[in-house]
Amino acid sequence: MVNPDDDALDYEAMAAGLDRWRQVPDDVLTTVVVRRGLCLWGLWPAVEPDWDDCAPSDRELAARLCAGCPVIDQCRELDLRTAGASTTGVWGALAEDDRRALHPIWQRRRQQQHNTTDQEGGPLP
Repeated sequence: MVNPDDDALDYEAMAAGLDRWRQVPDDVLTTVVVRRGLCLWGLWPAVEPDWDDCAPSDRELAARLCAGCPVIDQCRELDLRTAGASTTGVWGALAEDDRRALHPIWQRRRQQQHNTTDQEGGPLP
């Protein structure tokens, strides 16, 4: 879980935690996130909250919106794949600045995994 008061997030550990989703197809991740995610619009479908009073920081807002969601990692993985460094909003219990910082680390890990797979001639375990 992300502590919104902690300025030093461990992006390496977050990226490593997403490795288990690397071979799941985008359409499967999308279906899982849409069906099982506790997203903002599912919580407040008729009225948008007052963003100014919702949370004192983007990190706290992300943590509050995604608290208890069973698909945080899948959501984060999906956003990193599809939006990458151009991400906006809250995805996977992280504010966009945190996902932008995470993206190059996640991308480097995926490239290393891809290179290892190519060299060994098969998928990683």
